Amino acid sequence: MNQTPSNTRIDFLGCPLDLLAEQALIEDATRALNGGVRIRLEGLNVAKLIDARATPFLMRALHEAERIHIDGAGIAIGLKWLDIPAPPRCAGIDLMHKLCALAVKTNASVYLLGARTGVVGSAAQRLVSQYPGLRIVGVRDGYFRAEEEAAVVEDIRASGADLLFVGMSSPKKELLLQQYWPQLGVKIGMGVGGSFDVISGELKRAPYWMQKLGMEWCFRLYQEPQRLFWRYIKTNFFYMLLLLHARSQNLINK
Repeated sequence: MNQTPSNTRIDFLGCPLDLLAEQALIEDATRALNGGVRIRLEGLNVAKLIDARATPFLMRALHEAERIHIDGAGIAIGLKWLDIPAPPRCAGIDLMHKLCALAVKTNASVYLLGARTGVVGSAAQRLVSQYPGLRIVGVRDGYFRAEEEAAVVEDIRASGADLLFVGMSSPKKELLLQQYWPQLGVKIGMGVGGSFDVISGELKRAPYWMQKLGMEWCFRLYQEPQRLFWRYIKTNFFYMLLLLHARSQNLINK
């Protein structure tokens, strides 16, 4: 059941996107934890936008998610370039931290799914240290076979977790939340990509000044060049073409 307010969701270059500020997302999460409509939170970045346009099942998963927030700096820049009024971006890792603080405040429980065993375990320890009173009721790495999915989902449901953070790559995390949403039992499900790697200390996050300038991708590329170089080249190239086409159409219509 999708309860997205119609006045906040737009079609951005073919993808759904909710123009919601961070505080509005937290308010939605608070209502969910207090017995309101369950919500899936997904972030939109350039790579996911390009992948979703070419992958119908990923696009369907995004359309079914209750909230799609502005995650990547490239999305924020694109919105501004097309003169679309929008709130500041809220990076997934920052939103995850806000939700952990909310979980402590509301006595909600958390389950972490994804990354390698040592990484997700270390992330759990650091989160508990950073947010005293945080109840993490389950931790599971993201390296499981398709035939193990049902058991993983049952473990999450049996834990009684209120919030589920899925630290897996796209489209795995979106599809897992879409396919098993009725069975998971959580009130909030959120895909957080590689956030566990950063929280655990496995990878460093870009300095704050780079975050503000929208240059985090450069820092990630520096840390993982073999994995990210050609992906960034391809997705950024096609994204620029989409923006140029959209801007030209706007100028024609004006």
